[in-house]
Amino acid sequence: MPHYFFHTQIGDERISDTTGIALRDPDEAWEAARRTIRAALRDGQDQTRLMAACLVVTDAAGDVVLEFPFSEAVTLPISDDPVLH
Repeated sequence: MPHYFFHTQIGDERISDTTGIALRDPDEAWEAARRTIRAALRDGQDQTRLMAACLVVTDAAGDVVLEFPFSEAVTLPISDDPVLH
């Protein structure tokens, strides 16, 4: 199973994920990224700064699989999101 790492990029600052997680495929990584972002935004701390952040998902080789801006996570439909129910 592929291993994915979820790094947070806020401007020039990067918070690296050194642990990562094994997921089935890039689609599952996208879902995990969305859940991660929504959980961070629910925390309520520094939301303005987080809205400018981006979650950069890489594979074990360090190649970028996807970039998920935090601002997009709040504009997506949430009716089927189990994290928010």
